[in-house]
Amino acid sequence: MTGVLAGKRGLIMGVANERSIAWGIARAMHEAGAELAFTYQGNAFGKRVKPLVESVGSDLLLDVDVTDDASLDAAFATLADTWPTIDFVVHAIAYSDRNELTGRFVDTTRDNFKNSLDISCYSLIEVARRAHPMMAENGGTILTLTYQGANRVTPFYNVMGVAKAALESATRYLASDLGPDGIRVNAISPGPMKTLAGAAIGGARATFKHAEENAPLRANATLDAVGGTAVYLASDAGACTTGEVLRVDGGFHVLGMPLTENL
Repeated sequence: MTGVLAGKRGLIMGVANERSIAWGIARAMHEAGAELAFTYQGNAFGKRVKPLVESVGSDLLLDVDVTDDASLDAAFATLADTWPTIDFVVHAIAYSDRNELTGRFVDTTRDNFKNSLDISCYSLIEVARRAHPMMAENGGTILTLTYQGANRVTPFYNVMGVAKAALESATRYLASDLGPDGIRVNAISPGPMKTLAGAAIGGARATFKHAEENAPLRANATLDAVGGTAVYLASDAGACTTGEVLRVDGGFHVLGMPLTENL
């Protein structure tokens, strides 16, 4: 897929470290020829992300708090001053109190529910609203990340499952709203992955092993696989794909129950 994103520019939101799904996407997009900008939140993440950003030839790194309208406005204003137009945005942002990702869903607190939905779902709408003017002339792509816990009960995923269900619905509504301007909105749904965010969920190791042993391909998603899917969606080859949730999980989502030997 070398060169399929040549001449395209985009914003990557949500890189935490070199194992982040957002970083796998960024790396693949860079290899495909795209020019990239990045966001981070706070100095601690900024220090981790800066070397990665520099490794793909970028110096555009913006501090953004997606719960703060002024912070979002400032970041997109800076981006627009540098690049009048962009071709894609990758939204890889989600959060929940990790203490509520180990017990029962019924014990979810009101404050964590509101915070999880705000950061994990509503932020996509805020980002899309600001990206829209920068894409309206030539069209573009907005990508987000979801997980099968949006549709099926997954151990300890709890309120994040509800947040991802809302995110998938928001993806469809945004695709309908922005489609007339040539803007495609899609979600990628990897299976369990060994990321910083994934490690916060109770039973993460067992979930990863279970999916790997039972998926038709006997493998979980890799950063390269997710990155390649993102490149396809952002490229001209994905010109007629919008409102979709593309699963990159080794086929695990097709199973009704584990393999006989793993029951």
